Amino acid sequence: MLEQTLFAGFGGQGMLLIGEFLAEAGMEEGKYVSWLPSYGPEMRGGTANCSVVVSDRPISSPVITAASCVIAMNRPSLDKFENTVRPGGLLIVNSSLIDVKAKRDDIDVLYIPASEVAEEIGNPKGANVVILGAYLARRPVVSVDSLMSAMKVKLGERKARFLEGNKKALLAGLELGKVQ
Repeated sequence: MLEQTLFAGFGGQGMLLIGEFLAEAGMEEGKYVSWLPSYGPEMRGGTANCSVVVSDRPISSPVITAASCVIAMNRPSLDKFENTVRPGGLLIVNSSLIDVKAKRDDIDVLYIPASEVAEEIGNPKGANVVILGAYLARRPVVSVDSLMSAMKVKLGERKARFLEGNKKALLAGLELGKVQ
């Protein structure tokens, strides 16, 4: 198993954080992982993305040139990374913020209204975790339990107050990913 995922959005949307959640969950399961962040100097409001590789074999490079999956949280990320998805791969689009459809027909595309769902469940900043749940429903690279545990580890005591809202967002995303 080799899963190469690119999480992309604006700084402040939590793309680096959900990449860390996935990487931590992979480590907890004894898998090989890499997490490679990339962001502009402006950070919040600028572009931010990270590459996460989860594998059952050693990883030769953290750089992704042909992704198994791309998660695009905003239009600039869709425009920039749609062509990075390998044929037969998965593209997940935050349809709350992106009003265009993918141009390719050789990939699976999942449109998730992540921002709207996050608002509905009372966690307006949880769109990133909603979309992570949808991803996990389609690509069960790690178990839900490992991901829940990873969220607790990565949030730590300082941000523990956000754990329940993120669990709720993850479960909502899992349901969305199963239905579409």
